[in-house]
Amino acid sequence: MKLTVVGGGSTYTPELIDGFARLRDTLPVEELVLVDPAADRLELVGGLARRIFARQGHPGRIVTTADLDAGAEGADAVLLQLRVGGQAARERDESWPLECGCIGQETTGAGGLAKALRTVPVVLDIAERVRRASPRAWIIDFTNPVGIVTRALLQAGHRAVGLCNVAIGLQRKFAGLLGTAPAEVHLGHVGLNHLTWETVVRLGGPEGENVLPKLLAEHGEAIAGDLRLPRPLLDRLGVVPSYYLRYYYAHDEVVRDLRTKPSRASEVAAMERELLTMYGDPALDEKPALLAERGGAYYSEAAVDLAAALLGGGGSPYQVVNALNKGTLPFLPDDAVIEVQAAVGPAGPVPLPVPEPDPLFSGLIANVTAYEDLALEAALRGGRDRVFRALLAHPLIGQYAYAETLTDQLIAHNREHLAWA
Repeated sequence: MKLTVVGGGSTYTPELIDGFARLRDTLPVEELVLVDPAADRLELVGGLARRIFARQGHPGRIVTTADLDAGAEGADAVLLQLRVGGQAARERDESWPLECGCIGQETTGAGGLAKALRTVPVVLDIAERVRRASPRAWIIDFTNPVGIVTRALLQAGHRAVGLCNVAIGLQRKFAGLLGTAPAEVHLGHVGLNHLTWETVVRLGGPEGENVLPKLLAEHGEAIAGDLRLPRPLLDRLGVVPSYYLRYYYAHDEVVRDLRTKPSRASEVAAMERELLTMYGDPALDEKPALLAERGGAYYSEAAVDLAAALLGGGGSPYQVVNALNKGTLPFLPDDAVIEVQAAVGPAGPVPLPVPEPDPLFSGLIANVTAYEDLALEAALRGGRDRVFRALLAHPLIGQYAYAETLTDQLIAHNREHLAWA
């Protein structure tokens, strides 16, 4: 089995490598190719990757290259984990929206749109080259904004599934609180990427006992603390929202907070410099503890599980993925990309039926889906007016004066990445 990681020079990659090494019985990788144009980073990450494999006795071969076409040739699956513009672009995404009193964040609001505009054309070019190099390869997209990027891939006819680590993180959290194995926890996870709610939590599978009321009653304070939302709100909602819902439910509070502390991008950039120094140590042969602070917790487990299921070698029968709606949420178009539990196999993901969400949630899902439609149109076709329309449609913006200013700011800060600007 051959797997290719595009963005293999990412500081995330040792997390992925550790999962491949530990879970080799689930996903027996014979050749792993790390593709990245940044030769210096790739050398450091590739060296550590080989040492991790060696320490854990993994017999697979690790190849590093800047040549995407060669790296993808004959691959069974290709994982995308790239950041167009690097941390410098993220720093800008988190800064200029705050000038209008709007959320500055890399996947939500105006910053999320900027990332989509930079990313979609690059990912589509990569996917076309992957299709030529290995027509039957599955593309697993971990590149944000996952929902928009996955929809672009599917709309272009690629064999693609979107992946996020929010659901697996909650699954692990709930399993710990319940004192059970993660595999026993089945999430009633519904919504869009970075806009989801756990409406039920079942033990033992899709038909198991719903223990969400017990979780909220006995562990509501701990769950609310992780989400940085008040416990009474969770009790009133009766569900567990993802932590990204804080940007909606506590928008002004979050903006005030973001204006008074260093950006997450600056923290991550400093962390990455330290991690790369560590990766260069020839004695290091395991992922360092600092990597847990970088983000992407449980990404490796989720990626291994999904790849194994898609390639027919195993994996969990039910997984939370980003896939086509196809009637699952009847208030959305069939070609919308939603994030729900799905049955996953070699034919791809099939979303499981879910009860129609409360209007409190479905209204926001429909609104953000409309924004994502317009965002993808802007990413594919360009133009100031399309950017403006997407910003105006976003529920965290929604005022024409803000949308006008943010449009100008977005274009000014991303001109080098926008072919039409």
